[in-house]
Amino acid sequence: MRKLTEIRIAGFGGQGVLMLGQVLAEAGLESGYEVSWLPSYGPEMRSGTSNCHVRISTAAIDSPLVSRPNVLLAFNEPSLRKFLPAMEPDGVVLYNAESLPKDCERADLRMVACDFTRLADELGSAKVANIVMLGALLELTALLEPEPVTAALRRSVKSQRWLDLDLAALERGREEMRHSGEMVIQGDEYLWGV
Repeated sequence: MRKLTEIRIAGFGGQGVLMLGQVLAEAGLESGYEVSWLPSYGPEMRSGTSNCHVRISTAAIDSPLVSRPNVLLAFNEPSLRKFLPAMEPDGVVLYNAESLPKDCERADLRMVACDFTRLADELGSAKVANIVMLGALLELTALLEPEPVTAALRRSVKSQRWLDLDLAALERGREEMRHSGEMVIQGDEYLWGV
């Protein structure tokens, strides 16, 4: 049976959106999957919009574009609002805020609102919020095993200081999802384990 995960990652430039996509693609490749990674960003780069498409599949990938994602990682509200309508039912949404806007809730999705930036800041730098979110995604979906993700981070991050911080951020995201099931909500209904 073919397995295909189509991921859209979106936020402002400088939030690590493209790096997160690269790490997912490299870890998927190392895990033996077919992968594609396609970045997209405005000409203003930092503080402008940034998003990327990542496809991870057990079969050949015909196009790198993700038009109907089953995973959305939204670092800000404009990104959530822009890409949420295209989400496939039964998909997963991770949103970087304490709560979802009421008019963005969808009963057919697993939606997680968590202040990943705050968690990263508690570790020592808000710049690793992308990796905290990655850890949360891996814990919620079991999309990839931890070892290929760690190996991809080791290849991508050249500074030992930042690598140590990224590894701590990865674990922090996993831990938050393991111990904070109350954050996985859809309106007033808990969706942990759905």
